Amino acid sequence: MTNSDISKAEVDALHKKLNVAAESGGYHLNPDVEFTNDLVHGLLVNEKRYGYPSCPCRLATGNKSDDLDIICPCDYRDADVVEYETCYCGLYVSKDVVDGKKEISKIPERRLPEESRASRVASNTSSLYESTLPVWRCRVCGYLCARTEPPEVCPICKAKKDRFEKFIESA
Repeated sequence: MTNSDISKAEVDALHKKLNVAAESGGYHLNPDVEFTNDLVHGLLVNEKRYGYPSCPCRLATGNKSDDLDIICPCDYRDADVVEYETCYCGLYVSKDVVDGKKEISKIPERRLPEESRASRVASNTSSLYESTLPVWRCRVCGYLCARTEPPEVCPICKAKKDRFEKFIESA
């Protein structure tokens, strides 16, 4: 797959689509358009290569069931944005980053090594990682999420942060 296999029009169209989806769900794309377009290009390359848009900053196996946790937006996005102001690859950022109040820095990888993921699946562990985060419930639509704070906007019904209640305390 070469860079010429993906057109600028394809990158622009997906960037626009991702931005609309992010903003309507209470998320934000990285305001550095050139950087973000490079990531969008990587998503398109992976979509053509594997049939799904795996994170361009991680190694995908090509087996969708093994890569479900890194299909964009990945399972780690929310926790990363809450704790570090950005997701692992930098595609999604906090409002403070968009507003110029905070800067992006490197963050640690949350994804377990392949051997650990495989052994958890083999032992029928229901989650790839244990959460010590509280679970928040949208009082409007019932959406549940595990994170330190509720999202600014419910990704399902668009209710504001103040419409969330703590559903389960952290472990």
